Amino acid sequence: MTMESLTVWVGAAMTLCLFSFLWGDNRAFRFAENLFVGASAGYYASTVYFHAVLRPLLLARLWPGLFGAAGQGAPPDAEPLFLVPLVLGCLMLFRLSPARAWLSRATVGFYLGVGTGLTVVYSIQQILIPQVRKAITPLWVPGAPWTSVSNVIMTFGTVACLFYFFFSTEHRGRVRAATARFGITLLMIGFGALFGAAVMGRISILIGRFQFLLSDWLGIW
Repeated sequence: MTMESLTVWVGAAMTLCLFSFLWGDNRAFRFAENLFVGASAGYYASTVYFHAVLRPLLLARLWPGLFGAAGQGAPPDAEPLFLVPLVLGCLMLFRLSPARAWLSRATVGFYLGVGTGLTVVYSIQQILIPQVRKAITPLWVPGAPWTSVSNVIMTFGTVACLFYFFFSTEHRGRVRAATARFGITLLMIGFGALFGAAVMGRISILIGRFQFLLSDWLGIW
């Protein structure tokens, strides 16, 4: 049996083990599940976290002679400033000790503070401002009736969705109630489209697994 054939048989066996969950929890499913989680954790820890993050972004900055990329001539000088993330990362290991877990709070607080600040700036620059610019469009475009209709729907839809989340006053009266209902209708359409896209993505994965079993494994399709 060649390595390619062995790979196909192992993949088919793991797929059938996972499909066995349709008949209830069993040992075959738990074996495949634990194998997948363990292999994924090992791959990300060794290949992604160490070789793609930890080594080039931290260790190579502190000890370029040991962890620097080979074939680049003389290694650059060490950067002692990167001792700060090294210390913060080591403090996270104290989460394993209940008596000294409080030492990791400094790292968690630093991470949450910096992450929140970067996320707010990114959200404003990359999401909020482009959406505001996109919403500021002329309602009527001469010679383009469908573009005008699209601009009207987008503008009034944006206003209606924002009005639905305006909770300072109750949505009473015909105009307010109708605007709020129109906003929630558009939100449900958007959520439905997102959910449908997610379901279609999962179905495409399922179809790919069936094609693998019927074509690569059994060779009947």
